[in-house]
Amino acid sequence: MRTQTKIAAIFFLFSLFVIILFSVSVYYPMNKFAFSDFYKRLEIRAVIAARSALETEADKASVMREIRALHLQKLPQEKEYIFKITPGRSFAEEAERLKVPVSFFQSIKNNRPAIYQQRNIFFSGISYQAGPDRYAVIVSAENYFNIHYLAYIRNVILAAIIISSLFALSMSVLFSRQVFNPVIAITRKVKEIGSQNLHVRLDGANEKDEVGELAATFNNMLDRLETAFETQNNFISNASHELSTPLTTIIGEADVTLSKVRPPDEYIRALSVILHEAERLDSITRSLLFLAQTGFNGKTQKFERMRADQLVYDAKETIDKINPDNKISIDLSRIPHNPDELKIKANGQLLHLAITNVMTNACKYSNNGPVTVSLYPTEASVIIAIQDHGIGIPGNELQHIYDPFFRASNTGEYAGYGIGLPLSRNIMRIHRGEIVVLSRQNEGTLVQLIFPHWQP
Repeated sequence: MRTQTKIAAIFFLFSLFVIILFSVSVYYPMNKFAFSDFYKRLEIRAVIAARSALETEADKASVMREIRALHLQKLPQEKEYIFKITPGRSFAEEAERLKVPVSFFQSIKNNRPAIYQQRNIFFSGISYQAGPDRYAVIVSAENYFNIHYLAYIRNVILAAIIISSLFALSMSVLFSRQVFNPVIAITRKVKEIGSQNLHVRLDGANEKDEVGELAATFNNMLDRLETAFETQNNFISNASHELSTPLTTIIGEADVTLSKVRPPDEYIRALSVILHEAERLDSITRSLLFLAQTGFNGKTQKFERMRADQLVYDAKETIDKINPDNKISIDLSRIPHNPDELKIKANGQLLHLAITNVMTNACKYSNNGPVTVSLYPTEASVIIAIQDHGIGIPGNELQHIYDPFFRASNTGEYAGYGIGLPLSRNIMRIHRGEIVVLSRQNEGTLVQLIFPHWQP
């Protein structure tokens, strides 16, 4: 069953239940009151009948008969029965004749009001004391008015239930359609979106409701997918170019060298070119493989508790060996007194690579200018901030810095492949951390490596 149909059915059944419950709550008290009122009327008639028939004073009896004639309309099939109550009398024959139970007469004998219903005929009996004698006075009549009145009310209520049910059903269908029409429209639109038209976006994303939120969320997902597709296409294009260039150089150099016999110094020069391009190809291939490995979330890594400041010192030591002319300084002014506040869950080898990459970039793009590395904890994290004052990154290109092989437009005279920063971001993701890059062209770059605190 479709969700739209299910919601319409639930709404209809709930409405029908409320309608029936309301109808029963109205009809049942009316029915109970109608029967109770009719028994009261019969009881009053029994008292008047007893006084008019058994009263010893003629004046009182005549008054009762006059009141009865003037004010009490005779009921359908109204009958009166007066029986003298004598000790030992069981009233079995009378009960058989009136077709009422013997307990009816027993209630009268015990001075309790007695009532009984035989189909549409209602009986009410009282005990009346006339001088030294007691009498059982019974009045019976057909409850014609109330029965037909209640039947009319019942028919009206049933008709109201049917009409209300049809109205509730219509409203349920209309309501479910009104709710699900935007979802159906989204579904149809989504079916039209494929890899060839990822630029298409859903309408209604600006609406302040759940459907608008769904459309906005889906549009955000499409933005990410479109970016991923573009990144993949750029990656394939750039990787093909970066890999094919050294291969073309190697093959071309080998073909030219082998085309004829040459002096030894030309062979040495050709082999040097081939070796340089092969080393470049090897570097690119290793970087790509490592980038792919760090981007695979299922890869198991070994983590241990480490101090962030020790990672910074180790990275600085490595940079000193690679680039002795660097001007990296470590700012310890915000180091906490408690060393446990600097402990993070880390894979030492991977984080060493990520921090070294960022430090190397800071030195390279600032032409070995001053680079400051700060380290400080916050309430929820440990931050390593690396600040340089180099060429910076153009503002409109910051969104592409994590694309593999992307290099800013102002980095043409600097060697590199555009893999270091994407690799560092993958490593930070493995550590459930975050990398934040703030940069202005010709003013410098601030890179923040944010790690969550160590959780045992």
